[in-house]
Amino acid sequence: MAVRPLRPPRFDVAVALAGLAGGLLLWAFGLGVRPDSDPIVLFGGRWALLVPLGVTACCELLRRTAPRTALAVGTLALTADVMTQGSIATIVMYTDLMYAAVVYGSPATARRLPWITGVLTLAGALVPYAAWRVPEALLIGLVVGAVTFAPASTGLIVRNHRDAADAARLQAEQTALLAEMDRVQAVTAERSRMARELHDLVANHLSAIAIHSTAALSLDDPATSKDALAVIRENSVQGLSEMRRLIGILRDGADDREPAATPTLDGLGGLVDNARANGLDVALDAEPGAVPAPVELAAYRIVQESLTNALKHASPGRVGVSLRRSADALEIRVTSPHGHRDGPRAPGSGAGLVGMRERTALLDGSFEAGPEDGPEGKLWVVRATLPVTDIEQGEA
Repeated sequence: MAVRPLRPPRFDVAVALAGLAGGLLLWAFGLGVRPDSDPIVLFGGRWALLVPLGVTACCELLRRTAPRTALAVGTLALTADVMTQGSIATIVMYTDLMYAAVVYGSPATARRLPWITGVLTLAGALVPYAAWRVPEALLIGLVVGAVTFAPASTGLIVRNHRDAADAARLQAEQTALLAEMDRVQAVTAERSRMARELHDLVANHLSAIAIHSTAALSLDDPATSKDALAVIRENSVQGLSEMRRLIGILRDGADDREPAATPTLDGLGGLVDNARANGLDVALDAEPGAVPAPVELAAYRIVQESLTNALKHASPGRVGVSLRRSADALEIRVTSPHGHRDGPRAPGSGAGLVGMRERTALLDGSFEAGPEDGPEGKLWVVRATLPVTDIEQGEA
């Protein structure tokens, strides 16, 4: 329910003044509801009806700030008006008080008043008819219904429509908020995906460039420097090509750009050959079988990043890459010598491990990386298990 104003709104003041002015105008012309000789008139004289009129007009000032109090006092004023010659203005203002009590009152008041006034309407029709046994007695119930039940029912209808409109507006605001949250989450997820792809595309090439440029600067051997520069040039060209294709995908209207093909596990051989060209001793043992495309891309990127990390951080020695397909998962294991590296190192930020962990989590798999003791010394082991059963069912 809306917060009630502390002061009477201007509209309520205008209603009160209009009702009072109309009642005074009718009083000035001597227009009343009943003649002074009517038996029901207990307070005769033209001045008696001004008191209920003034009280009802004052109640109009409280129609929104205190609707139940206004209705209660207005009911007493209407009862007193019945005992005088009566004023049409007092009756009309009372119907507005009944309407306002339902519209602006508490939910309990809005539910009860139509029932109470309905019962009074029936009683006002049946009791006089049972007492007098004349059809005209039913008109009393009609008048009671017009003054009480009709405005209460109208107020209930208006209140229900307002509540429905408020609920619809609230639902629209919630829907817009949820849509905005979904948009923000989608943008964040897309930015994370782009960051992973960008890192995976260029990290390997930049790491090789950093290591070989350091070697070329530190060794005073023309042949070694020439070989290092050749590797630097090759990785620079490949890195720029990968970057150009990625930017072409992201740029709007880049129809002349060929999108980069999605890496597959069939390209592991080329990935290993490139790692060997950069100075790694890599042994590949891959039997992945047929796996879904998301798993295939994630496995390729995990192996690619593991080789990049080995190039940057591993000690001299053999790097092992193993892929095995079980009944419901693809298991990836990459090992590299762990310890102090004698040659030049490339700086690393740890983003590679974060990216591999995120890729595995997106497929509801498991990932772990850390040092372990092996038969040939301490190893750095990367393990990832990517489930394939749920993905295959989803693609089917």
